[in-house]
This record gives sequence, C-alpha cells and structure tokens, in this order.
Amino acid sequence: MFAPITPTVRMLLVLNIGVFLIESFLDLPLSSILSLKYLFSENFQPYQVFTYMFVHADFWHLFGNMIVLFFFGPMLENFLGSNKFLIFYVACGIGASLFHGLINYLEMSQMEDAIASFRVMPSPEKFLDFANDYANGFTGQRYFKFYNLVHEIYPGNPDNQQIQGEVLGIMESLRNSYVSQSSMLGASGATLGVLLGFGLLFPEMEIRLLFFPFFPIKAIYLVTFFAAYEIYSVIEQRPDDNIAHFAHIGGMLIAFIIIKFNILKHK
Repeated sequence: MFAPITPTVRMLLVLNIGVFLIESFLDLPLSSILSLKYLFSENFQPYQVFTYMFVHADFWHLFGNMIVLFFFGPMLENFLGSNKFLIFYVACGIGASLFHGLINYLEMSQMEDAIASFRVMPSPEKFLDFANDYANGFTGQRYFKFYNLVHEIYPGNPDNQQIQGEVLGIMESLRNSYVSQSSMLGASGATLGVLLGFGLLFPEMEIRLLFFPFFPIKAIYLVTFFAAYEIYSVIEQRPDDNIAHFAHIGGMLIAFIIIKFNILKHK
C-alpha cells in the first residue's frame, strides 16, 4: 500500500531523529537555539524559519511527525522526484513558520494597541478585557492575586493612580513575557503539508490508520479531517492549547498552492 522508503525521506528521518538524540543524550540546548522566536524579538535569527522544523519538544512530538513523513512521504517523493520533494517539504515548513510569524505579529499588534488605549484612558473594563485575552497562564497563588486585582481591587478604586500604574505594569509585563517566551518548534507544518499533498494527489487511495487498522479511509477524507480540525482549533482557541495551529494551516496552505497550481512539475 505504501512505497518503500525513499532517499530524501530517509535523509529527513535521520536528520530529525539525529538532532533529537543529540539534544537528549548530550544535553545540548538545540531547541533553544534552533526554534523559531517571535520575528521582532531580539532572540530571533533568520535561520530559525528553517531550523525550527528539525527540533522537537519530546519523543511523542517527534514520533507523530516522523510517522506521517515515513508513511506518506515516499509516494510523494516518487511522484515529484527527490529534489522537488525536498523543495516541497522545505517550502511547506518555511511557509508554516512565516504564517505563524504573521499571526504572532498581528496578535502582538492587538496587545500593543490595548496597552496604548489603557495608557491614554485607563479603566477596569479595559484591564478586564486584556486579562481575559492574555492572562490565561496565571495559576495558583499568582492567579488569585491577579484575580483580586482584576475583579475587586481595581474596579473598587478605578481612579487610583497608584493602582493604575500597577495595572499598566502588569499589562506591559505580560507583553514582554509573550515576546520572550514565544517559540515554535517541530516539523508539523512540513509533515502536514506532505499529508495534504498526498491526499490531493492520491485522493482515492484507502489508508488503514496505525491505531484503527480495521477501518480503511480514503486519503482525501483523512486530509479533510485534519484540515477541518486545525481550523476548528483556531476558532476554539482553548487556553491550555499550546499547539501552533496557524503554522499547521500555513504548511497545508503552501502544499495546496504547490499541488493545485502544479508549481513543481512532477518528474
């Protein structure tokens, strides 16, 4: 059902697994160096739009991406040719990083606008809106202190300039934290691009999923499910979801454009 492993897929598997093993056993901070930082932060380096796709958070993050590449990559490589498949893979990965970076920039712009608006005309309502949008990471004692400030202390003293200054400091601290901690890693944008490319080129092929082998599903339906899930996740925006869904969508979008417009002529 699936083609034997091909040269470029083998190279990508070895590279991804090798980087993970080197980081794990030699205790090197490769993820910190190679992951994609916020495009306008002092920690960003241009090479990160490429290198981020070769580092992973943990074994299961790596496994999920490599299993997609292993099963779906060879047929796509056979169809496009090794060189064009590599271009396809890298284009999906870089496209994912740039799309993620664009969304990060838009979110940061909204945060900056909210802070600027509060600075001009502070109010408990503006602080509450800001907290609901950006302060989901508070837990434990820090959460209760922050909750009291948002819902009790500041609303009860809306004209107190000392409290206003404290509130503004918290908002700016959250902004700075967002910039410094914003980081993305993993091959998901590229591998989901491979999955979507496979589904578009071989839509009628039946696939038996690894964990549900008794229920074959056509490739086009599998791809549609993944695309719909990513869009749903973006709309839902769960506070505890730290997956870069916009990057996934970006990688799939690049794959769709390349395949539909036949940008890479198959061999």
